[in-house]
Amino acid sequence: MGLATKAQTYADQPFLQDSAEKFSLEEGQGNLALHQIASDRNKAIKLLSSQGLMLPYEKTIRQDVQYRPLIDMNIVAMTQYQGQFVYLTDKAVLSNAWAGKVYIKHNLKAPKAMGIGPDLLTLIAGEGDFVVFKNDQEIWRSSIDNPKPISVQYDPNSGQFLLLTADGLYQIDGSSKLARKVFSGTNLTALTLHDGSIVLGTTNGVQVLDRKTFVPIKLDQKLPWTEITMVKNIRGSLWLGSTKGAFKLREDGKYDYYASKRWLVDDQVVDLAEGPDGSVLVLTQKGMSKINFAPMTLAQKAEYFQEIQRLRHIRYGFTSDLSMRTPGDLSTGYFHDTDNDGLWTSMYLAGELFRYAVTKSEDAKQNAYEAFEAMERLTALPNLKGFPARSFERDGYEVGLHANGFSEEWRKQWEKENGRIWQLSDDELWRWKSTTSSDESCGHFFVYALFAELAPDKEWRDRAIHQIKIEMDHIMDNDWYLMDWNGKPTAWGKWNPDYVNSFPINVGDRRLNSTLILSFLQTAYHFTQDKKYKKGAEKLIKKYGYDENANRPATVIGFVEGEDLSNKWNHSDDEMYFLTIPGFVNYSFSEEQKEAHFNAAKSHWEVERSEKNPLWNYLFALTGGKNIDSEESAWWLREFPMDLIDWKIDNDHRKDLTKIAPNFRSQTYTEVLPGDERTLHLHNGAYRNNGGSDGKREYAPYIYLLPYWAGRYVDAIGAPQVE
Repeated sequence: MGLATKAQTYADQPFLQDSAEKFSLEEGQGNLALHQIASDRNKAIKLLSSQGLMLPYEKTIRQDVQYRPLIDMNIVAMTQYQGQFVYLTDKAVLSNAWAGKVYIKHNLKAPKAMGIGPDLLTLIAGEGDFVVFKNDQEIWRSSIDNPKPISVQYDPNSGQFLLLTADGLYQIDGSSKLARKVFSGTNLTALTLHDGSIVLGTTNGVQVLDRKTFVPIKLDQKLPWTEITMVKNIRGSLWLGSTKGAFKLREDGKYDYYASKRWLVDDQVVDLAEGPDGSVLVLTQKGMSKINFAPMTLAQKAEYFQEIQRLRHIRYGFTSDLSMRTPGDLSTGYFHDTDNDGLWTSMYLAGELFRYAVTKSEDAKQNAYEAFEAMERLTALPNLKGFPARSFERDGYEVGLHANGFSEEWRKQWEKENGRIWQLSDDELWRWKSTTSSDESCGHFFVYALFAELAPDKEWRDRAIHQIKIEMDHIMDNDWYLMDWNGKPTAWGKWNPDYVNSFPINVGDRRLNSTLILSFLQTAYHFTQDKKYKKGAEKLIKKYGYDENANRPATVIGFVEGEDLSNKWNHSDDEMYFLTIPGFVNYSFSEEQKEAHFNAAKSHWEVERSEKNPLWNYLFALTGGKNIDSEESAWWLREFPMDLIDWKIDNDHRKDLTKIAPNFRSQTYTEVLPGDERTLHLHNGAYRNNGGSDGKREYAPYIYLLPYWAGRYVDAIGAPQVE
C-alpha cells in the first residue's frame, strides 16, 4: 500500500484551539439568579448573583467569602476599571483596589447600572434618575423618561456616556450637563461599541448604529439566533449572547457558534466578559463557561487525543467508547462491546502504524501490536476457520446488540430466529459476538495489509499476512459468504454473485460489495502470491461482471423505488469504500486495471469532496490521488472538538445558515458546519448537524488520530512548526 504520490502539504503552524471549562450551580442553588460576570488583572473571576458574589471552583460555583464586608453589602452591579473590580451597591460605588480608597456615595433610591470613564468619571443610573461623579464629587444629577436603565458605557471617542433602556439609547454629557435620546427602538437588551459602530442587542436581532451620528446602519437578523441578551466587544471581537447560546463574529462575516453542553452549562446566556489568558467568560442561567483559546498545532492536538485514547479508550486492546452512568462525568465511565469493535480498532491501529512510519516511535509500535493482538483473537475464539467475531467479552459480562442502537425486542426476535448472538468459547471463559458484517471485514483487510507493509518485525508482518489468508479462505470456502456458527450467512457478510447482482446497478451495495471482494482478493494475492486468489477474482470479473460493477462511477448511485438499500446515501458505505480503495487500486493485477480502479475511486472521492473529510482525502492520496484539498482537510482537523462527549446538539433554529431542500445525500445546509458546532459522529456519518445524546458517551479519539497520522504519512500535513 505504498505511497503513490506526494500530496500538497499543509504547514502545521499553531492556531487558536478553543475549548471549554464549565462550572455549574450546585444542587440547592436553584433559586439563585446569576446576573454578571467579570475578571480582573489578577485573573480572578467573580460572578454577581441575587445572593451576592460567587466564584468558580472545581467545576462548581460557590459563594465568594474572601472580602467579608462585601458579604453584608447589597451589590447590584459590577464592572472593571484599570483591571480592578468596581462594585455598585444600593449605597455607593466602591472597590477593594487602590487601598480601598474608592467610595462614592450616590444617594440613588434604586441604582441599576454604572459606567466608568477616565479618572473615575462615573455615571450611575437608577430607576428614573442618574448621577455623574468626577473625582469623587457629584457634578450633575438628573432624570430620563424611561425609568429602567439596562446598561451604561463610556465612549472614549466622544468622551460621553451612553445609557441604554428598553426603548432607546441616550447620550449623556456630564461636562455640559446634557442628556438626549439619540435612538428610539423597541425591545432593546444590550449595548457595546465595536469598531466605528454602536451595537445594540434586541429580542429580534442586532441593531447597528453609526457611532458618531447614531444613524441606523442595519438590523442584522442573519444570526445563529436573534433573541439577543448580551453584546460585548472582547479584545476587538464582537461577541453576542442569546437565549440559544453565544457566538462570535468572524472576519468573513460569519459566526463561530458556542451552544449545547459541549460549550455551555445551558444555552440561556446572561452575560459575557473578557476572561484571563485570552479566554472569554460566558455566564448562563445555571452556571458559567470559560472558553479558552490556546495556541496549538495539529500535532499537539494529536498528542492530547493520544493521551485520552490510552487513558480511557482501551478495552482488552480494542478501541472502545466510554459509557458513563452520569452524564458528562468521566469518573463514572465503563467499557462494553460494540458491533464494530474490530473496525474501530483497525482504524486506531492504522493510525498508530502511520505514526510509526512517520516517527519510528516505539510507543506507536507497542500500541499497534497490542491492538493487533486483540484483532487477531477475533478469529481465534470462534474456531470457525477464519471467521472473525465482532467482539469478545468474559462470559457473563457480554452486553448484546441492543446496546448499540437495537432494541431488546429486536435482539429477542433475532435470537429466536437465528440463535444466540454471543457464543461460548472452547475454554468456556469467554463469549464471542457473532453476526459479523462486511464493515468488520473492510477494517480487517485494510489494516492487515497496512500492518504487513509497515510493521518493523517480520514475525509480526507474517502474522498479519496469515490473518489475511485465513479470512479470505473462509469467504472463498463458504461460497463468498461470512458463514456464522449456525451455518447461515451473516446479514451483511455477503459477496456471492446471486446476492450482489440481485441489486440494480444504481443501488450502492452492488458497486460496493464488488469493490470490497475484489480488493480483498487482490490483497490476499499481493501478500501470499497464491494464484487461487487471483483466479477467484478473475472468475468474479469475467463470469459475473464484478469489475464492471466496481468500476461504475459513484454518480450512478441513486434512489431506486422499492429498494431498502437505496432510500438515501449511506455514509457507512463511504467508510467501507475508502478503507478498501488503497488495496483496490494499489494491488490491482495490471496497470490497465489499476487505472480503471483509480478512476472509479476518484469518482467516489469527487462525490464526497464537499464534506471535507480528511480521512477520505488522505486515503484517496494513498491510491495516487492529487489535489486532495489539504487546506479543507486541515480545517476539519482544526475545528474538530476537544470535548468528545456525545452531547445533544441542535442547529435547526439557526438563521445564519441557508437550508436546502431534502435530498438523497441528507445534506441540510449549503455549507458543511465545523465539527465543534454539530453533533459528533464516527467517519461513517456525515451531514449530521442535529442529534447527539444525553452526555453518557465519550467517543474514542481515533476519529481524529487516524486522519491526522494518515495525513502525515502521505505528506499532506507537515511536521509541526513551533517556535
